[in-house]
Amino acid sequence: MPTVNPDILKKAKAWLTDIFDTETKDEINRLIKENPKELEESFYKNAEFGTGGMRGVMGVGTNRINRYTLGKNTQGLSDYLKRSFPDQEIKVAIAYDCRNNSQKLAKVVADVFSANGIKVYLFSELRPTPELSFAVKKLNCQCGIVLTASHNPPEYNGYKVYWEDGGQLVPPQDTELVETINSLEYDAINFNANEDLIQKIDSEVDEAFAEASVKNGSFNIPASARENLKVVFTSLHGTSITMVPEVLQKAGFTTVSLVEEQKEPNGNFPTVESPNPEEPEALKMALELAEKQNADIVIGTDPDCDRLGVAVRDLNGEMILLNGNQTMLVMTWFLLEQWKKEGRINGNEFVASTIVSTPMLKNLVEDYGVEYMEVLTGFKWIAKLIKDHPELDFIGGGEESFGYMVGEFVRDKDAVTATLLACEIAATMKAEGSSFYKKLLELYTRYGLYREELISLVKKGIEGEKEIKQMLIDLRGNPWEEIDGEKVVLVEDYKSSVSKNTLDHTENTIDIPKSNVLIYYTENGTKIAARPSGTEPKIKFYFSVNTELESIEDYAEENQKLSDKIARIKQELKLG
Repeated sequence: MPTVNPDILKKAKAWLTDIFDTETKDEINRLIKENPKELEESFYKNAEFGTGGMRGVMGVGTNRINRYTLGKNTQGLSDYLKRSFPDQEIKVAIAYDCRNNSQKLAKVVADVFSANGIKVYLFSELRPTPELSFAVKKLNCQCGIVLTASHNPPEYNGYKVYWEDGGQLVPPQDTELVETINSLEYDAINFNANEDLIQKIDSEVDEAFAEASVKNGSFNIPASARENLKVVFTSLHGTSITMVPEVLQKAGFTTVSLVEEQKEPNGNFPTVESPNPEEPEALKMALELAEKQNADIVIGTDPDCDRLGVAVRDLNGEMILLNGNQTMLVMTWFLLEQWKKEGRINGNEFVASTIVSTPMLKNLVEDYGVEYMEVLTGFKWIAKLIKDHPELDFIGGGEESFGYMVGEFVRDKDAVTATLLACEIAATMKAEGSSFYKKLLELYTRYGLYREELISLVKKGIEGEKEIKQMLIDLRGNPWEEIDGEKVVLVEDYKSSVSKNTLDHTENTIDIPKSNVLIYYTENGTKIAARPSGTEPKIKFYFSVNTELESIEDYAEENQKLSDKIARIKQELKLG
């Protein structure tokens, strides 16, 4: 019989009591006998909340997504809601995506809330994550939950918590909630549903969300421009199929082709290796359809429809997949232009992004006389800015990982409205004899040519977690002093909240919540950030380099130079 770690065995045996169902107990006994390694991975820690809520592999154990870990979350959240909103009728909205077990787990969550006397609005079928954020505010809920693991592999699921403003939980509520959850034992979970408190929702919220998306994502452009744009869209087997085609139709886009093979929601994502629009391979079928139909733009969304990948035709007519920074730049430019044309810019507006996104965005935003704000990775921090600055109007904001938020009617990244916005831009540019891609190059000539790349090193399990921690310890202990022959002039350590100028050795405090992130800047504006992913077993390295671009004709040559520079840096830092 394989050897089992005694501490792990003790934790596992606590799950062999009558609190847990027979299926769970049988699986734990099997792991004890046959797979101690998997048993250890399942019980060595409690699943934790990261930048995008709690995500994990589905299965038995404290470090897995199952009815007991989510039940405990929900029981703790129920207790916390009652403390936070005394003497009020508490209401929550719940949505779920296409993943295996999402519908079943959503009902478990609804059961626990209702068992605690909390009114539940449960979507009758899968819906996009941004619609849940919208529903929280529309239905005057104090809280919202969505069951999703975004673009993670099929074996994952997750649990995202939203507060009454429609944004995800941020300090101090997140810490207080985790403390409440951790103080509970599993026998405290009340699974005995009060069905009278569970109300199914669908068309009323759907119609309101669709109308709000059209209102926020479409602008004063000729109807013929929309009709003349050829769009290919893929939902990558996810939730966007329930909303994006309808919103595009409502807005007036009449030539929208769907990738039929990827239209059906399916948690196994059978036609892609990864349902992640950041991966070029995920949009392969959409790009092939675009070539057959001579489409102008291709858009694909992730399973819960909060992020989007965009491909457009370059100056040679070839389809090219834009990265998240590039899409964000053009979207922000277009929104700023619309606000300017409408006379709505008066100095009380802001645009937001994250510390690992392109520095070029700041140049663009400030040129319009609009305030630029920067936050940690994750749209919950952008939503917090909106809540913290009611005196300012939020125009839009995004991050490099293919997420964008148009206005504040949804308080999370929203691929429904962002898809519409991308089509509005493409239609406008085509009608003017230009293109989405050409506009991007024009922005480079005005604000500087920036090139960004990302390396994600996958480090799974217990050993992977240790390795990621050690890599960041080593970086702090032996900081880079020179990168590609350029002196490092500034190091920002968000864990210690210290920004250190390496030339004069002065230090400043970083006024952003602490996070395990390191950012290096060189004398020539090269920027490299390192951080562990908050949603996946990865450590990420973000590279940004830049140069001047005199004319669009020089783009290919100058961009290649920047590409070569990043390649040298990767090799020098042994990250290639």
